[in-house]
Amino acid sequence: MQTCAQPAFVLHSRAYRESSALVDFLTPEGRLRAVLRGARGKAGTLARPFVPLEVEFRGRGDLKNVGRLEGAGIPHFLTGEALFSGLYLNELTIRLLPAEAPHPALFEHYAATLQALAAGRPLEPLLRAFEWRLLDELGYGFALDLDLSGAPILASGIYRLLPDAGLEPVGQLQPGLFQGAELLALAEADWSAPGALAAAKRLMRQALAPHLGGRPLASRELFMTIKEPSRD
Repeated sequence: MQTCAQPAFVLHSRAYRESSALVDFLTPEGRLRAVLRGARGKAGTLARPFVPLEVEFRGRGDLKNVGRLEGAGIPHFLTGEALFSGLYLNELTIRLLPAEAPHPALFEHYAATLQALAAGRPLEPLLRAFEWRLLDELGYGFALDLDLSGAPILASGIYRLLPDAGLEPVGQLQPGLFQGAELLALAEADWSAPGALAAAKRLMRQALAPHLGGRPLASRELFMTIKEPSRD
């Protein structure tokens, strides 16, 4: 039986049998699912989202067992919109990240994003940056400063996204398309540029859609009930 201890965050937990929980963890080794026994005790109080943990996983199969679980840092206390944003990140990660596929850079980015959410930094740049990192880590990323032929994006150009290929120049601006100046601002992470945040949200929605299988994100729908439709 394999045993390993590693940093982790809880993405989701649900009751399992009489006193256990079935928990999805994010670790540098990827997304792991494990049974946490005695979930109503001390371990259960720690096995909450946004708490840095050190977890020992045991077992060889897809469903592991939690051998040891300890706090490994200061919990990130998220409230209000930051809380809904954190739940969105967790659901998106569960839906897109394959089980047991190592992504240590994504783990570090996730941890940094939680810290930034807890510190009250503006939400939308954090959400868009995480969505982009997740897509890129999974091999679905694309250039923001080059079109699908390899030609530079022109500030005066109009482009549409082909999710499996990249950005394609088109002749006329229509709903759902992108101005070259917006794309170049995104390439530089210049969130202060006119239209950059709205374009980033639209771009990430289009890029994520093929990988979500047509099933809506529950956290996004819940989030939209507490704020205006123009934001996440």
